[in-house]
Amino acid sequence: MRVCGVELKGNDAIICVMTRENGLYDIPHIRVPKISIDDAGDAEQVKRFQFTFAKLLSDYKIDHVVIKGRALKGKFSGGPVGFKLEAAIQLIDDMSVSIVSSTYIKSAWAKTQVNIDFRDTGLKKFQEEAFSTAFAFLETN
Repeated sequence: MRVCGVELKGNDAIICVMTRENGLYDIPHIRVPKISIDDAGDAEQVKRFQFTFAKLLSDYKIDHVVIKGRALKGKFSGGPVGFKLEAAIQLIDDMSVSIVSSTYIKSAWAKTQVNIDFRDTGLKKFQEEAFSTAFAFLETN
């Protein structure tokens, strides 16, 4: 299965593509580590973001998108732009999308017997949460 882990932060969708076949994990190199939007109030830019994201999913033959969920209210709640980006991703035609909580991710990491050091992945530091999200989903499915 090939998944795309996503962390929404500000105006960015930070991504990590990961596959798992026969118990082996692979992180293919992708052309962009994040997709950004300048003005979420502009419908044309939201459509462009959605098209760009859908094109990336198509190009890399992604089976499932996993988004790290954010709190709806409180100190650590997500901003309005993030929720708009989340909706744009969820509404991509013919794509299976899940939203997972931080608790789900921590639980998967605690139960895994796979020992992966993030520094050995070749990803950029800001992609760590997207990586964790993709790994947790693959580990539990």
